[in-house]
Amino acid sequence: MRAIVQDSYGPADVLHLRDIDQPPVGDKDVLVQVHAAGVDPGVWIFMTGRPYLARLASGLRRPRVPVRGRDLAGVVAAVGARVTRFRPGDEVYGTCLRGSYAEFASAPERRLAHKPANVSFAQAAAAPVSGMTALRAVRDSGAVRRGHRVLVIGASGGVGAHAVQIAKAYGATVTAVCTPARAAFVRALGADDILDYTSEEIDRDGPTYDVVIDTGGDRPVSLLRRALTPHGTLALVGGTYTKGPVLSGYDRQMVRAPLLSLFVGQRLRSVSAVERTEDLNELGTLIESGVLTPAVDRTYPLAQAGDAIRHLRDGHPAGKIVVTI
Repeated sequence: MRAIVQDSYGPADVLHLRDIDQPPVGDKDVLVQVHAAGVDPGVWIFMTGRPYLARLASGLRRPRVPVRGRDLAGVVAAVGARVTRFRPGDEVYGTCLRGSYAEFASAPERRLAHKPANVSFAQAAAAPVSGMTALRAVRDSGAVRRGHRVLVIGASGGVGAHAVQIAKAYGATVTAVCTPARAAFVRALGADDILDYTSEEIDRDGPTYDVVIDTGGDRPVSLLRRALTPHGTLALVGGTYTKGPVLSGYDRQMVRAPLLSLFVGQRLRSVSAVERTEDLNELGTLIESGVLTPAVDRTYPLAQAGDAIRHLRDGHPAGKIVVTI
């Protein structure tokens, strides 16, 4: 099969389109003929090996898994002996462990769900990682409920675009932080108000928000707390490309904010996706009901996966970027 492969860490130039063997399929695995695969910051992290902390999981000197990509949507080609929920021909979406920028990918059954019928493969591939992360930020870390005021920082990005829609589905009033160029886009997602970060800071209205979801990764926690009510919740999603090579701001998310939360009235929470069928099913229900529509900024063919990752890094996409196969 054709796949996007890398032998060493580095910029997008380390990616190459090659013919490789199809991945093995274990007893509880599903072989998916990939039609589309999402691009998320985790792809950039494991391509570059930065922050260096990520290499504890991906390989110290070179990537253990040479094929990039996690999100996928496609058609089941084969199933392992102990798979019970899928059969060949089913349309599925979810995540894989061995790389989705390929014609075929092997995924554990527990990381897949049936694709919502009312969206394309490209839209379905945009949902898993970003959608599950947004779901955890809204539902679990933020405990958003009807009547809450929610601020979403980075509202036009992959996680942010999902978070705006999910928070609205949970009954919140949502203020979206973005540039003027993205205002119409986030209003179309359902945002009630826009905060233009090029001219105003997020504490513009004082301690107003019950929940602040920060997908930007570069504002001080002290500033974020000034936008929260005294007992509000801060949900921190990810780091930033611009911080140092070792932690890239993840120390704020994983260490400093949770530690500070022990001594203040506000809840400061780190958010990451837990990739499981139950959350994919909830996303699928929201998508099929029409209250959540995965937003695709643009698509790239498999051979241009490197360009897709460059656009994620430098292009400030509206929604998700997707590689099509």
